[in-house]
Amino acid sequence: MLIETKGITKVYIMGKTEVHALRGVDLAIEEQEYVAIMGPSGSGKSTLMHILGCLDTPTSGTYLLDGMETQNLSEEDLAEIRNREVGFVFQTFNLLPRLRTSENVELPLIYSPIKPRERHKRALEILERVGLLERARHRPTELSGGERQRVAIARALVGNPRVIFADEPTGNLDTKTGNEIMALFASLHKEGRTLIIVTHDPEVSNYTDRVLKIRDGKLEDGGS
Repeated sequence: MLIETKGITKVYIMGKTEVHALRGVDLAIEEQEYVAIMGPSGSGKSTLMHILGCLDTPTSGTYLLDGMETQNLSEEDLAEIRNREVGFVFQTFNLLPRLRTSENVELPLIYSPIKPRERHKRALEILERVGLLERARHRPTELSGGERQRVAIARALVGNPRVIFADEPTGNLDTKTGNEIMALFASLHKEGRTLIIVTHDPEVSNYTDRVLKIRDGKLEDGGS
């Protein structure tokens, strides 16, 4: 099993108030699955993705990534796992405006032992994969929304991660462009990658193999 959680909770302290974002979540995701996590705003779906992607740790419970417990690892160890195992695609793209497209794609490799020339070569190969090689020297402000999302996907792919997490990846795109991005995700899945998409959009979930529904911090239905 690639991803497994057992009773994970997440509690945020806001002054004197406790906010229970996750309330005992149990789930299992196998390698090469394509899964959607669906729920309304405030349901806990983004919190769950952050924990699964090792951007955050649960308050209690167990999270195993490829059989390894992650909840007690140091920040340094979690960062190493993120660099080696995980790629992220965010709704707002999170591109650095002063960097060229190829430089944005190279960012996850900056702290790796890969030499600059090899980093650049790999970035160009991935940009070609997502259909943006001719935009390699452009900056984010010179790209359309769909092109910026493709750059974000290329950045997620450049480290050759085992699992890709996408948080509302079509949320800022028009319908046509969103469908093109989902078609790109479908092709990545066919290549054997594990994809986990966080969304509130039923159209997006139609592309996936399985839907996990979350509400008020609890999984409601494993779907099919």
